[in-house]
Amino acid sequence: MQSLTNRSKPVERKPMTWVERIYIWNIFKGMLITGKHFLKKKPTIQYPEEKRTFSPVFRGVQVLNRDEEGRERCTACGLCAVACPAEAITMEAAERKPGEENLYREEKYAARYEINMLRCIFCGLCEEACPKDAIYLSETFAPANYQRKGFIYGKNELLIPDPKTQAQELAKARGQL
Repeated sequence: MQSLTNRSKPVERKPMTWVERIYIWNIFKGMLITGKHFLKKKPTIQYPEEKRTFSPVFRGVQVLNRDEEGRERCTACGLCAVACPAEAITMEAAERKPGEENLYREEKYAARYEINMLRCIFCGLCEEACPKDAIYLSETFAPANYQRKGFIYGKNELLIPDPKTQAQELAKARGQL
């Protein structure tokens, strides 16, 4: 049979020697590899005691930001929800009532803001789409949970603590304590 490309080479099958037939050399090579792994440093991190260092470009759990006065930055424009390729963000807008100027920065705010972390692909497009810098991806990762509803984060889980009234909680959330 003639080959079309002339790239094929005939394979030569020579008989195995007696050392190859009893597999001692192969067993010895396998034991050497195993011995090298015993002497190497273990890659396991003892999680609660040790914290893993992440890359500076690591994208973790989303956080809703506040301004310097402690007001919510989100204006419920919906650009983050539109930019999300996984459609993980849902929100409902509401109008600010008189007397709520200290709670919300703009006249419109997000009455309901949810992120489904099971759908989120941590791409960062929501962060890039936000004109008010209201959402950003933090350097923490989502904790484990046993139920699906535990992975749907509402507005109360996403908002950072108020810098005026909850300064200690804010420092702890940012990892400064």
